[in-house]
Amino acid sequence: MTNTPLKYEQREHVAVLTLNDPATRNALTGEEIFSAFEQAVLRINADLDIRAVILTGEGSAFCSGGNVRDMLAKKGMFGGTPQQIAEQYRTGIQRIPRALWRLDVPCIAAVNGPAIGAGCDLACMCDIRIASERAIFAESFVRVGIVAGDGGAWLLPRAVGYSKAAEMAFTGEALNAQAALTAGLVSRVVAPEELMKEAMALAERIAFNPPHVLRWTKRLMREAQHERLDTILEMAAAYQSLAHQTADHTEAVSAMLEKRTPEFKGR
Repeated sequence: MTNTPLKYEQREHVAVLTLNDPATRNALTGEEIFSAFEQAVLRINADLDIRAVILTGEGSAFCSGGNVRDMLAKKGMFGGTPQQIAEQYRTGIQRIPRALWRLDVPCIAAVNGPAIGAGCDLACMCDIRIASERAIFAESFVRVGIVAGDGGAWLLPRAVGYSKAAEMAFTGEALNAQAALTAGLVSRVVAPEELMKEAMALAERIAFNPPHVLRWTKRLMREAQHERLDTILEMAAAYQSLAHQTADHTEAVSAMLEKRTPEFKGR
């Protein structure tokens, strides 16, 4: 378990994913990490007992993005002809945003340290971001003479708005945790020693709710980022017709009327 690039733990109804390559500051390079994200998402989606996910990093960094030493040496996904490099991005790092887009349950990024380049974009692939006071965020691709090859041009403006995203992408300058909070990139900043405690407390508050409804709510919110209102209304009606027939809905209404704490079982 300790040698995997993405550790997987389950605590009650919460899955914790930890980037586990502190020697490279959790760089996103290589088949092993791309496959690990895909497998983790498949595992979570198939396990209806999981209701929330936390993604964090081992060591001092959240994620340093692409391995710049490999870039300089033109190794791995950074080597070959332009056509080969394009295909290596498609079949390499771009598998991570595609996988996380398909994640059915709410995902919290617990950003413990620097989130640089693709690491910043990785945080944006999550639904909610909480930052340690030691976190910094940089859409710094221009600083190494490349563009965001992992979907950052789509992800970052949806997190902070176009103007702030453009400022970050065109300058490559970093935001500290408080600046990220002001920009709306994160929803809260906490002391380093409180980060996982705060992330877990939020995940548990999310996981308290009916699991099917959590997944349907996330799908609606994801689709609403690019679909027309009419389409979302139709999807909402379809999911609502299912929700009204669940035992969890009956339990929620009964508990509210009886002034007691509900207990949801995913039925």
